[in-house]
Formats: sequence, C-alpha cells, structure tokens
Amino acid sequence: MSKPEFDKVKRPETIKLPFMLDFYPLEDEKYTRISQFFENLKEGRLTTTKCKRCAKLSWPPRIVCPECLSDELEWVDIGTEGELYAFTEMRLGAPLGFGQDVPFCIGIVKIGGLLISARIDNARYDELKIGDKLKLKIVELEDGRVFYRFKKPS
Repeated sequence: MSKPEFDKVKRPETIKLPFMLDFYPLEDEKYTRISQFFENLKEGRLTTTKCKRCAKLSWPPRIVCPECLSDELEWVDIGTEGELYAFTEMRLGAPLGFGQDVPFCIGIVKIGGLLISARIDNARYDELKIGDKLKLKIVELEDGRVFYRFKKPS
C-alpha cells in the first residue's frame, strides 16, 4: 500500500515567546526522544508514531506503543488539513505570559484519524463551527524551536 501524499506547509511564522513562562518543549535529541517530530514540523509536516507490530497510531507521538508496549515505531504523516471537532475560547485565566493574547480559540481537530488539541489562530469564536475545515500552521519561536497550530484556510 502506497503512502498518501500531503502538501507541505510553508515555513513558519515567527512568534514572540513570553519570557516569564515557556510552554514549548525542548526539541533537540539530547532533551527528547521524539525530536524527529520537531524536525518533521520544520519541514512542514505533521507526523506521529505508528506501531510496526500492532499498527496503533498514537497521539501524541510515543517512544513505546501504549497498546502492545513495543518500541518498534515508525514516523507517519497525518496530513495538513483537518476538521474542527470541538472548540472553546480562552477569555480569562490564560496561562502566565499569554494574557496579552486573549481572547483566543482552542480546538480539537480531527486529522489523520486522530483528535489533536491545538490553538486555532486567526479566528474568533463566533466565526467557528463544528466541521469547519482547518489547515496546519507552523509557528517558530525566536530561538528556532517550532510548534503547531491550526487556522481557517484563506
């Protein structure tokens, strides 16, 4: 069976990281065993791990299969376009350092057979509805780290 082809997302929009609190993981292989996830994001690809033994697709990416406990995993693309499954708006109580961003939307996106939570950029709460098509957005921090978000297609 051939692998599906997915569009790559243009590399990224740089965002300022609040100095007070850093929510983004360290991405280098000396800090995490899923560093390949971040390398793939830098290439415009959203990926996760799939077990070679039992075919379990996991989110977030794993180093051991939660189903059969095998460490025989492979990286697979899960696409760049998804569908809004659920959402809310952060108006109060934003994490320290993100108060200047409120209000912003957070959603659960159905993509590649998985449900992924993510921030939804460039959309107001009253503009969103369940089933909306969303596109992967990659953001870059000033220090070169990357992370994912989603946005409504333009």
